Amino acid sequence: MKAVVLAAGEGVRLQPLTFTRPKHMISIGGKPVLEHCLDAIKACGINHVVIVVHYMAEVIRQHFSSGEKFGLEIEYVEQTSVLGTGNAVSVAEPFVDSDFVLVYGDLLFTSEALKKVLDLHNSKKAAATLAVTPVEKPEDYGIVELGDDGLVKRIVEKPASGEAPSNMANAGIYVFSTEIFEKTKKIKASLRGEWEITDAVELLIKEGRHVFAAEISHEDWFDIGRPWDLLEANRWVLSRMEHKILGHVETGAHIIGPVTVTETARIRSGAYIEGPAYIGEHSDVGPNCYIRPCTTIGKKVRIGNACEIKNSIIMDGTHIGHLSYVGDSIIGENCNLGAGTITANYRLDAGTVKMMIKDKLVDSGRTKLGAVLGDNVKTGINALLMPGVKVGNNCWIGPNVIVYRDVPPNTAVFLKQGLEEKSLGQS
Repeated sequence: MKAVVLAAGEGVRLQPLTFTRPKHMISIGGKPVLEHCLDAIKACGINHVVIVVHYMAEVIRQHFSSGEKFGLEIEYVEQTSVLGTGNAVSVAEPFVDSDFVLVYGDLLFTSEALKKVLDLHNSKKAAATLAVTPVEKPEDYGIVELGDDGLVKRIVEKPASGEAPSNMANAGIYVFSTEIFEKTKKIKASLRGEWEITDAVELLIKEGRHVFAAEISHEDWFDIGRPWDLLEANRWVLSRMEHKILGHVETGAHIIGPVTVTETARIRSGAYIEGPAYIGEHSDVGPNCYIRPCTTIGKKVRIGNACEIKNSIIMDGTHIGHLSYVGDSIIGENCNLGAGTITANYRLDAGTVKMMIKDKLVDSGRTKLGAVLGDNVKTGINALLMPGVKVGNNCWIGPNVIVYRDVPPNTAVFLKQGLEEKSLGQS
């Protein structure tokens, strides 16, 4: 059996991180999200994968290549335009000649969850089988109505509040027979202007074909849609991975709980690291730093003296100057935070933090949420970023600047001072 992985989209809601990489290639716990996805597929005994690509496809191709170093055989197919999941499935048809797994490449899921779908599909000899999982806000998902026999009756995309037929969300993990390709040829564009795979599934149901749902635990699945979801995804990965301390930990450093220190990483004396946490290759932490739980530090990162990093993702090549605080934040690649930079993560009124997503102010529902910085951002000494702000890639934030609102890419923000000079005179 083959797996088809959809990885063509850009991930506009995850900007500014996706200005410079596809959303599937954002790293958490030392690996891109897409690699975690492929690990789960491989653990189910599936070694042949077809990845559907489009946006910044070369980034995905360069990382995974033929798949040999990951123990996989990987083929790529280009979706010429991002026209929805139904269209993405149809372009994979020449690569598939029997039942196949289909997953979204920006999902996190356990191998146990995928195996549950596979087992049900094989036992029922279904035309299609999809994973469902209980959710608290059905209006944010495609919701599946089930019959008593486990058959899918219908799928309702993002129902109005109070009108959902159940609380079971379509989890984006499928096993299909090749019948699905015929149905993708018959669907039409949705109101969003996209061809949806769920419309093809609905055609199977209307024609009396057996479409089953396998319920998976919400703990075995995580959907990444908005920047703060990455922080939860990071926690999800760090809490499940096997941790090892391989690098150089100096005398006087303290490591508490499950922490990975990669072989070429260095932890200097006085550092205090609480797991789960991950320290990437060639990174240098300390001295006298506090790395708090659920933090991923990428490759070639420098964390200077007396810094505190809490529940954050620090990407490759970034330097965080001494006396800085990074809390509940995501810092892109090759950033340089000047000494004393602060990412504030808590509102003075203790309210939930809001963030601009696709030109709309969205309530994150979190009382702790810091900043999101794109790649190649520089801050001067004592720069302060308020909760929920985003700074685009290639920006400069000057010394003592307080960032209250989002900064677009390629922008420099400096503080003008009004100075007055007086002669002190001499007696």
